[in-house]
Amino acid sequence: MIGSVFFIFNRMVEITFLIPIIGMLAYFVDGYLKANMLMPPYILVLFIVSVIAVFWAIDTLIRFSAAKRSSVFVSFLDMCFFGAFIAGVYQLRFIANADCAQWDGGSVWVSLGPFGAYGTSTNNPLALHVNKTCAMLKASFALGIMEVVFFAWTAFLALFIHSKHREVVVKETTVRRRSHSSRRGHSSSHHRHRSSSRTRPHYVV
Repeated sequence: MIGSVFFIFNRMVEITFLIPIIGMLAYFVDGYLKANMLMPPYILVLFIVSVIAVFWAIDTLIRFSAAKRSSVFVSFLDMCFFGAFIAGVYQLRFIANADCAQWDGGSVWVSLGPFGAYGTSTNNPLALHVNKTCAMLKASFALGIMEVVFFAWTAFLALFIHSKHREVVVKETTVRRRSHSSRRGHSSSHHRHRSSSRTRPHYVV
């Protein structure tokens, strides 16, 4: 019961922090699509992982009873998302120590496309908001690290739920077997008593 409550709560937290990641990175995706340019891995990887993860989190939250029965599979996929978020955060590692108040794009200025060198050369207004670009990437990076922790925790909780569910099933099976054996024993004893009473000879004096 406690494990289930913690699992549901953490799923809600995961969804709550995934939505801002998707929203901020969708801003970059839209800019690249309008400029007809390929997105760099540090945006694409985290965006795709976040979109898939939010659908997975919502699905397991809505169908929690089914997820509870297949908790080992849920734990496995959560560990997959744990690794995927590590990969996404690793791609964005360059922004970790950036000072967004005075950021110049650094080594990724060219790969920023409409938000960087290309936008400057084509007078794209997206390139004028360098500090905004830095802040959004840094926020996505921080939230991505949080999702790494959250999915590792829910993977552990899913295994905990599985162990508790297995214990309950074993106990219920044991109780049912004992109850069934007791009933059979009582029925057999009653049957023997009735048989002996029927076969006992009666003498009339």
